[in-house]
Amino acid sequence: MDSQRPFLYLSLLFLGFLVWQAWQTDHAPPPPVVEATSGNPAVGSAQQPVSVGADVPESSAASVSSQAVPIASAPAVSNATLVHVKTDVLDVTISTRGGDIVSLKLPSYPISLKQKDTPLEFLSAEEPYIAQSGLLHDKTGINAASRAPNHYAIYENAQSSYELTDQNELKVPLRWISEDGVAIEKVFTFRPGQFVIDVDYQIQNGSATDWVGRQYNQLRRGEITSESSMLAPTSYTGGAYYTGKFEKLKFDDMQEEPLNQTVTGGWVSMLQHYFVSAWIPSSAEQSSKLYSKVVSGTTGNEYILGMSSADSNLIAAGQTGSFSSRLYAGPKLQDDMAKLIPGLELTIDYGIFTIFSKPLFWLLSHIHGLVGNWGWAIIFLTILIKVVFFKLSEASYRSMAKMRKVAPKIKSLKDRFGADKQGHQKAMMELYKKEKINPLGGCLPILIQIPVFIALYWVLIEAVELRQAPWALWIQDLSIKDPFFILPVIMGVSMFVQQKLNPPQPDPMMQKMMMAMPFVFTIFFAFFASGLVLYWVVNNLLSISQQWYITRSIENEGK
Repeated sequence: MDSQRPFLYLSLLFLGFLVWQAWQTDHAPPPPVVEATSGNPAVGSAQQPVSVGADVPESSAASVSSQAVPIASAPAVSNATLVHVKTDVLDVTISTRGGDIVSLKLPSYPISLKQKDTPLEFLSAEEPYIAQSGLLHDKTGINAASRAPNHYAIYENAQSSYELTDQNELKVPLRWISEDGVAIEKVFTFRPGQFVIDVDYQIQNGSATDWVGRQYNQLRRGEITSESSMLAPTSYTGGAYYTGKFEKLKFDDMQEEPLNQTVTGGWVSMLQHYFVSAWIPSSAEQSSKLYSKVVSGTTGNEYILGMSSADSNLIAAGQTGSFSSRLYAGPKLQDDMAKLIPGLELTIDYGIFTIFSKPLFWLLSHIHGLVGNWGWAIIFLTILIKVVFFKLSEASYRSMAKMRKVAPKIKSLKDRFGADKQGHQKAMMELYKKEKINPLGGCLPILIQIPVFIALYWVLIEAVELRQAPWALWIQDLSIKDPFFILPVIMGVSMFVQQKLNPPQPDPMMQKMMMAMPFVFTIFFAFFASGLVLYWVVNNLLSISQQWYITRSIENEGK
C-alpha cells in the first residue's frame, strides 16, 4: 500500500467535512413565509405579530386561549415608553409595553476592533430579536387579559433611566393594576459584572375573587440572513432547549412541528456565534412547559421559543404571591453558565467531540492564565498536544521513513512487473515483510489524533474568549482571518516541506494530487480564523522537526 494515500484521503475527508458543513448552512431550505397583514407595532420595534395575541402562549383554562385575546386588549402605542438601564456589562432598553427587553447592548464586547467605542447590540427590536415575558390568568369565565398582564399590557414606570454604580444590585420596577384591584409589580434586577437579569413578579390580590395564573417567558427572533461562506467555518444560529438533554431547534423545524414538552429544570435559548440568550427558571426543580410558535411579521416569519410555568399559582383575595425567572443574555462563558443551571454550558457548541473539547478548553484557559495571551496559549497547547502524541507520531514517521528508504526498490519492482499487478502486489508484500514495514503504520496514529484535532478546531472556533483577542505583530484578532494572509502562506509552505520528507509517490496522478494539496489548503485556510491557522502552523513546524530527525536517523542506520 502506498504510504501517502492515507494522508491524501484524510486531508480530503477533512476538507469535505468543512465544505459539507458550510453547504448545509448555505443551502438549507428556507421556511415558508406566512403572508402578512397589518398590525400594531410596539415601541422601538418595527415588527410585531400580525394577529395580536397569536404570540401569547395558551392559558390552561379551557375557555381562555391566546388566540382569543381580543385586538382591543393591545393598548395604543402612544401609551408605551422606554426605560434605559445601564450597568458595567449591560446597556438595556425596556419597553413599558409588556416589559419587553427591546434592546440589549454589551459594552465590554465592541462590534469590532475598528469600532471599539461601539458596543455590540445583541438584542434589538429592529431585527427583531427581543426577550418577552408576561402572566396568564387561568380561571375560566374571566377575560384573562384584564386580570394578568401579558406582553401587550402597558406598565407604569417611576423613572425613565437607571444606572448601576457602586451598589450590589439595581432593581427596576414596573407596575400594573387591573380594574378589580389586582396590583402586579414586575421587577428587573441587575448586578455588577453579570449578564443575568432576574425577572420577578410580586402580586397583590386586592380583588374580591381568587387570582389563578402562571408566568411565561419567550425569545422572539425574525428571519436570519445567512452570511456564511463555503470557504469559512460556520457556527450554528437558531433555537435550543434543555429537557435533561441538550436539543437544537432550527427555525424551519419550528415551522414544521411546534415544540410542546413539559419538563423539570428545562430552559430555552437562541444561539449564535459567541453569544446566547436564554430564559431559565429560578430553580432547577421547577416544572415548565416548553413551546415554540411561528407568527407573521411585516417582513417575514418571526420565531418564538418560550417556556411557561407548568403549575398555576392560586392567590386568594387579599393575599400576595410571586413568580420568578432569569434571563441570560451575553457571551458564551462556559464557567459562568454552568453555575446557573445544568446544561446551559452546552450552548457552546463543540459538536460530537465535546468530550475532548471541554478539557482542551480548560487546559487552554489555564495556560492563558499563566501567559496572559491567547495566541501564546494556543502555541503552548499545541506543544503539549504534540508531546502527548509524540510516540504515536514517532511510529507514523518511522513507518514513512522506512518507506522512503525502500522507495528505490519499490520503483524497481514496478518497472520489473509492469502490468502484472498480482505479481507486483505479491513482491511488494514480500519486500514489506523483509524490511519489517507495516504499510498501515503511518495511517493508524493519525486516525487516533483526528478526534482531538477536530475537538480543538471547534474550541478555537467557538471560544468567545478569542474574539478580538490579539497575539502579536499583525495578528490583532485571533477570531478572524489573517489580514495579510501571512500565516496561511507559512502553513502552505510547511505542508510542502512535509511532503518532501515523505516517500516519493510512484503514481503520477497521485503525485499531482499531493502537490496540489498545499496550494488547496493555503487557499482554504486563508479564510479561517487566524487562531486556528496559528495552531496548524505550529503543529506543522513541530511535525517537520520530528519527522526530519526520525527520517535522518533511519537513513543513517543503513550507513
